[in-house]
Amino acid sequence: MFFTYVYRELRRRHRQALLTALGLALGVGLVVAVTAATRGVHTAQDEVLHLLYGVGTDITVTQTAAFGSGGPQRFGMDPGDDQQGEEFSRDRVMSTPGLATLPADKTAQIAALDGVAASASGLSLTAIHIEGKFPKGTIPGQGAPTGAVMPGADGQQTQTGQQPDVNMAPIKVTTYSLMGVDTTVSGVGPLGADQITSGRFFTSADEKAYVVVLDAGYAKQNKLAVGDTTKIDGKKYDVIGIAATPGGGSTTNIYLPLTRAQALAGDSAAVNQIYVRASSADQISAVKSEISSAMPKASVTTAEDLASQVSGSLSSASKLADRLGKWVAGAALIAAFALASLLTLSSVGRRVREFGTLKAIGWRSRRIVGQVLGEASMIGVIGGAIGIGIGLLGAQLIARLSPSLEATVGAFGADNAGLPPMAGSMAQEAGVSLTNTITVPLTAPVSLQLIGLAIALALAGALIAGGLGGWRAARLRPADALRRVD
Repeated sequence: MFFTYVYRELRRRHRQALLTALGLALGVGLVVAVTAATRGVHTAQDEVLHLLYGVGTDITVTQTAAFGSGGPQRFGMDPGDDQQGEEFSRDRVMSTPGLATLPADKTAQIAALDGVAASASGLSLTAIHIEGKFPKGTIPGQGAPTGAVMPGADGQQTQTGQQPDVNMAPIKVTTYSLMGVDTTVSGVGPLGADQITSGRFFTSADEKAYVVVLDAGYAKQNKLAVGDTTKIDGKKYDVIGIAATPGGGSTTNIYLPLTRAQALAGDSAAVNQIYVRASSADQISAVKSEISSAMPKASVTTAEDLASQVSGSLSSASKLADRLGKWVAGAALIAAFALASLLTLSSVGRRVREFGTLKAIGWRSRRIVGQVLGEASMIGVIGGAIGIGIGLLGAQLIARLSPSLEATVGAFGADNAGLPPMAGSMAQEAGVSLTNTITVPLTAPVSLQLIGLAIALALAGALIAGGLGGWRAARLRPADALRRVD
């Protein structure tokens, strides 16, 4: 009887009911869309930190190279008479500019600290490959070379002397980045098995093997695939896997076992990065303090530190979502609830004769209040369903129409603070960027929890409106109905 009466009343006043449901739906839909967009921004930020920071890593440990370290790279490019015109190929591998070598035992020392679940070593290298042909003939010395074009007194170009007998062939210089991965430790480090799109990841058996995992962009550029081989410093390495390229490009082209990277660096104990995973999120701060005490010269960075250093459109979007998103969602809900309440009160006001008559035939106040609340609950369910649809549509539009977000952070901290001035010029000469820029698409995920929240909010708004309407209806007297009889 109760539900039959509710259905008939809603059907008889379907326009009023639909208008109230749409008011709730718009508020709920806006909440769903804004919340989904906010979650999308935070998801993008987490993805960026994951890509820039390493897999399963809570803390990274590095140390800035001393001023004046490094220096120009020598390739042995002084050909003898018997080498003129012959092809040459030279490779040089050096530690990434700005990073100093850490003591080999520090990784194990950090692993033994309280609150540390695992630690892994890493070695970031930069390789320069140069190839071409030695020139034939004698290259002129200082001053204007023989056959050089010089401006004349009348502004016209004139040629001085004779052309030298030198056959200059083009020289090709290629720079790429390497990362030594500790294959004996899983779950923490610069690369994870979940990033492999084809082939396989390293295993502990690959510790001394000549195998590599390539970044997908680098592999595509060089037309390499799983099963191919690539040369590093004149030696062949088998390609066993391809890793997904993060948006905006990866900072590492080739991953190889740490032992092989140390051999390329000429130091069997070389390490310039240590990746640390804490036992729990609550212990990250304490572990950071312990590492800083044990290694006072090292730069100890947490994911929270890195998040505060991220700049670009992602950072702006994250701040906007945190500050504005909640206010927009709250204002939309308040407006929707107020509209639903006003419409319900208006509806009750037009039903004075009906409720007064029901009281005259014996209905109690609580039954009338229950009737109004039942009608409001049905309107809330309808409004929630429509609101979820509006929210899903809004989330899809946000994901499709929003531009990709960019995040930029210094490779060694905020603005690469602490790096010596030489590091920038060294990195530029080596073709290495000291800033990491990641581009990620903005998504707006709608979870089951969010859908449940939307339904709960719609019902809450409907019950508030129904409660106010029922309170007014309960105060009506049969005499009020008799006064309305024509």
